[in-house]
Amino acid sequence: MGRSASRSTWLDVLITALAPAIWGSTYIVTTEILPPDRPFTAALLRALPAGLLLVLYSRYLPRRSEWPRLLVLAALNIGFFQALLFVAAYRLPGGLAAVVGAIQPLLVMGLVWSMDRQRPASMAVAASALGIAGMAALLLAPGASWDPIGIAAAFVGTACMASGTYLTRRWRPTVPLLAFTGWQLLIGGLFLLPVAWLIDPPLPQLSPVQWLGYAYLSLFGALLAYVLWFRGIARLAPVAVSSLGLLSPLVAVLLGWALLGQSITGVALLGLIAVLGSILAVQWAAAAKPAVVAPHVKVAPCATTAQGDN
Repeated sequence: MGRSASRSTWLDVLITALAPAIWGSTYIVTTEILPPDRPFTAALLRALPAGLLLVLYSRYLPRRSEWPRLLVLAALNIGFFQALLFVAAYRLPGGLAAVVGAIQPLLVMGLVWSMDRQRPASMAVAASALGIAGMAALLLAPGASWDPIGIAAAFVGTACMASGTYLTRRWRPTVPLLAFTGWQLLIGGLFLLPVAWLIDPPLPQLSPVQWLGYAYLSLFGALLAYVLWFRGIARLAPVAVSSLGLLSPLVAVLLGWALLGQSITGVALLGLIAVLGSILAVQWAAAAKPAVVAPHVKVAPCATTAQGDN
């Protein structure tokens, strides 16, 4: 039974890891395909259509008691996080933004320790610190611009995602997985709508390739990736899930090397190895003390409509 449970846990890790791996392709799609200088529009078109599709497919209307927590999670995981993420991306070098984002596992450990009184394993803390150092060696360019607003946006956005990851697990929502993901994307997209409308310039006439770029961000970067991400949160320890987020900038670097001819040598190569070692070490520490699967999270799509409480 123990060996079978361990294999199941590592399978869940691999499935969940697909989400940040897909997110790692966002950078190259955005910079090489999409129209420039429209960060909030890109975030909006990533979240809103995917959320609408999942909500229509699941045909699940949350009960009145489920709405408050769903709104909070949608704001943290999608709305605020996406907005702040793109503010940081446009004001900071990608390396510096990624280094700030690498503190997410430590933030989740702090939440678990302070709120649940569960002290993190020393190995997990050390591995997360190694991940930050590795990400800095991999991505942080000499003479990077330390824009205060960009730094604040990156930190607050990371804190929002860490809080959303922790609360998703702690609250153990009763909403089925596809509906839970869809409603968060839909609500988060609605949060982003006025921001994109007020700040970004209108979209130009799009080429077929640009339409495909937006479709990829929505169908793969949001719909598929967030379903896998929230599935992982329901099955794995929060710190184990958050550490997998380091795969996103890692995949972005590898795609830049493979498709754009960007080099990975010297210290950067050591940083890449350190990040991979950090992710594996955190997963190993979490697997040694497996989390109990949230009993109320349904991972199968729901085809029935639930009426709101009266």
